Amino acid sequence: MESVTEKFLRYVKVDTQSDELSETFPSTKKQFNLAGMLVEELKNMGVSDVYFDEKYCYVYAKIPANTEKTNYTGNADSTCVPETTGIGFISHMDTSPEVSGEGVNPKIVKNYDGKDIFLGEENDRKYVLSPAVFPELKDYIGKDLVTTDGKTLLGADDKAGVAEIMAMAEYFLDNPQIKHPDIYIAFTPDEEVGGGMDHFDVKRFGAKYAYTVDGGGIGELEYENFNAASAVIELTGQSVHPGEAKDKMVNASRLAIEFDAQIPENERPEYTSGYEGFYHLTDMQGSVEHAVLKYILRDHDRDLFEKKKDIIKKAAESINMEYGEGTASYVIKDQYYNMKEKLEDAMFLIEDAKNAMEELGIVPKINPIRGGTDGARLSYMGVPCPNICTGGHNYHGRYEYCCIQSMEKITELLIKLAKRGE
Repeated sequence: MESVTEKFLRYVKVDTQSDELSETFPSTKKQFNLAGMLVEELKNMGVSDVYFDEKYCYVYAKIPANTEKTNYTGNADSTCVPETTGIGFISHMDTSPEVSGEGVNPKIVKNYDGKDIFLGEENDRKYVLSPAVFPELKDYIGKDLVTTDGKTLLGADDKAGVAEIMAMAEYFLDNPQIKHPDIYIAFTPDEEVGGGMDHFDVKRFGAKYAYTVDGGGIGELEYENFNAASAVIELTGQSVHPGEAKDKMVNASRLAIEFDAQIPENERPEYTSGYEGFYHLTDMQGSVEHAVLKYILRDHDRDLFEKKKDIIKKAAESINMEYGEGTASYVIKDQYYNMKEKLEDAMFLIEDAKNAMEELGIVPKINPIRGGTDGARLSYMGVPCPNICTGGHNYHGRYEYCCIQSMEKITELLIKLAKRGE
């Protein structure tokens, strides 16, 4: 049986970076490479029900129950005890477009000593993973870490989750005497660019309840996430020779600055934490005649989320009132919503995960997600789906790392959760 670490090290070397500018689905063809690999591995393990959506790059699998008692009823002390068969687990295959995922060269740091870790250098810049910058590293003294070489991201988001689900599946197939209900598995593309659920087949997946395995450090258990929207603002100016511009020129780039000045300064990502939402200016391009601003809007509270969208609209209206109708236009699109609204009647999932963690000596850390997961959208598609940890940190960048002992323990957690419906 291949260890979860061995699986992880193989998976991160497959480039699956998604592309937020692509107009195809999935956004990159290279995601099919890992999907095909997982399909073959599942079949070789002996999973009888494996389906590869070769159009949209989804992998679905089911390990049939081997016990007559197949109802997943949750913890005995839960106030909500629904009748359903089995439990599902989901992770995404793509990696963030923010940093390259090509040529990932993972490094293993054994028995971490609490000091700076030299990752490598590129273009005369040295990359050092330091507890002075990332103090949670001190929690891993004596543990084994997997890091990058400073040239790429690692891909623990979410290939650690993929590896843990695959290791869990292999455990049950290698130990057919272990009783379990139906176990449903899915691997998705394009989560990092917000498209992971765009073509997800809920009926094919089969589970009525599931967990995404897509969190961070060990113990993370999440059932609240941001409400999310994108906003694109276009500003139209009027170009005139600067020597003759008085009372004629309208500089769209200056209008962009004026627009952004109307957004609450203390509600930027760098000033917020916990349940506080934000406006994040992700891109700004401009000339005298035309400028574009792109924002993402986030808030856990639905009313405050709606107010953020109103602020964008009012800022555009104020530009139009001063410079003429049509100077500013905007498109606001909702992306996903807080899954808490859909999990209030399925809190047994949280209780089960919390209890299973405690039984394994893991300290549960129940915090709101300052982001989103496939599970947030899936919850609104009828499958309540909280999020659990994978063991990684510093996602989407060169300083990403993952703890080997955490991945091993999380694999045990998935096994325990899969058996709880027995």
